[in-house]
Amino acid sequence: MIWKFCFLIFGLWSCKDSTTTQPVVDSSVETLKSSEIAVKKDTIPSNNVITTEKDTLKSNEVAPKRICGILELDYIMGRFDPTKNGCFEVVPAGLADKTGLYLRKETLAAFKEMQEAAKKDGINLLIISATRNFDYQKGIWERKWSGQTKLEGNINASQISNKKARSEKIMRYSAMPGASRHHWGTDIDLNELNNKWFESGTGKKVYDWIQTRGKEFGFYQVYTSKAADQRTGYEEEKWHYTYKPVSAKLTNIARESMNDEHLSDFSGSEHAKQIGVVQKYVLGISEACWK
Repeated sequence: MIWKFCFLIFGLWSCKDSTTTQPVVDSSVETLKSSEIAVKKDTIPSNNVITTEKDTLKSNEVAPKRICGILELDYIMGRFDPTKNGCFEVVPAGLADKTGLYLRKETLAAFKEMQEAAKKDGINLLIISATRNFDYQKGIWERKWSGQTKLEGNINASQISNKKARSEKIMRYSAMPGASRHHWGTDIDLNELNNKWFESGTGKKVYDWIQTRGKEFGFYQVYTSKAADQRTGYEEEKWHYTYKPVSAKLTNIARESMNDEHLSDFSGSEHAKQIGVVQKYVLGISEACWK
């Protein structure tokens, strides 16, 4: 009986020991991995609001805590309706010169903070253009292509018979549909669409303030001096700013996924490859906006 009792005690002690040393599997880890894989898929409808953790950024960069939505090629090319996309929000009165403008929520929140800071310094920042999807951009492009809207210098583009040359003339300041950063909801035009306005008086005060303080809130000038930055594409636009914490990611998606053959369904699109629109224009931005 004694040996049986000892054997029983030893068996119970062995079971206890094996239980305490058994590795514990945390199911939440596996769930997280599955979620991480899911958000990388490119097949989620644009009106599904899915948040993904932000990419690691440099310590001196402003970044949102989360980035809303699945970022896919159709999104990059503006083939969605921002009014029906849960990642977008209407720009409130007082922040823009017109109603009905939309921006990504992250962009709008950051702009509100920047505008408040500017007001304290006696600077008025006003959004005059925000998100433009493919159809909206196509309308701008076609009106310029047909001569209905004149180009700078009162030039009628329809009188330029060479269609490649006509496209390039329009693209000094306007993007082909599908190739505009305004599709993304991260880019805004501020105050005036005139470089000279920003070179003196009130305009210069606005420009100097944004150049000095804008980066604190994540905003960078996209189309800087071509000579100074040795970039290609659109001419300098002192009014065009991007919210880098989100748009840097979108720029890299465009770099990896987009090509000239994707540009179609508008006048002159057949010349996109010959021009090299993606490389020269979509990626022809200030390096500070994405590096």
